[in-house]
Amino acid sequence: MSMEQILSEVRTFNGLLELAPLPGSEHPEISWGDHFFYYAPDGQVPRNRQPYATIVTKNYLDDTESRLDHEGRWRLNMNVGAEAFTDLVGYPPEEIDESGADYSTTDSFLPHPLYGAYGWVCVVNPASATIERALEALRVAHLADRRRVERRQRRGDASQTA
Repeated sequence: MSMEQILSEVRTFNGLLELAPLPGSEHPEISWGDHFFYYAPDGQVPRNRQPYATIVTKNYLDDTESRLDHEGRWRLNMNVGAEAFTDLVGYPPEEIDESGADYSTTDSFLPHPLYGAYGWVCVVNPASATIERALEALRVAHLADRRRVERRQRRGDASQTA
């Protein structure tokens, strides 16, 4: 599946904010061409939390194991939590060190090379073996981010009326 197909699907999510830095923008050059996804129905990039999913198109300084510096390679990253991580990867986040994962493998669910211990999974070049489950994991990650945002808003509203 192409990156554009995934982007088309994610862009249908209610309340989605996609940050897609372009060359020449105020965002760091390393982020140009990548995509960062938030639940943010107000259209404002959140300042107090990370995206729930990203698509990266290149190596970052401390993140090279997926070999994204090779032509045509990109990686979908998703915060799915420990339970879904175990379901998708086949072992819990606590066992990452023993897994011996090859982070350059394509079309396979893997722990995120840096954030796997926190429930993040990734797929390099999603295709037929992973695409349906990846799209479902994206939907679930979006809804989980929405629930976190709404919970914070309710707590904020409650503290203002007390």
